[in-house]
Amino acid sequence: MENKETRIAVIGIIVENTEQAEKVNALLHEYSQYIIGRMGLPYGKKKVSIISVVMDAPMDTISALSGKLGSIPQVSSKALYSKETCGADAES
Repeated sequence: MENKETRIAVIGIIVENTEQAEKVNALLHEYSQYIIGRMGLPYGKKKVSIISVVMDAPMDTISALSGKLGSIPQVSSKALYSKETCGADAES
């Protein structure tokens, strides 16, 4: 397997129809090896769910997940990337 540089990213997801939650969760499971953590907030007043997903992955992987999430009807998604790349052998 090729060692690609990775970035830390946060994907913000807004689910406007809870019937789409199964599709969202299936995609997150598919990319689970890159997910550091996630937080979900149901917002009953506006009848939406807000999810933030923190990832450490190659940029194309983050972009692919964000795009797939955004293509689900009534789901919005946006990725925010770190400025620095994290090499495969970088350690703190």
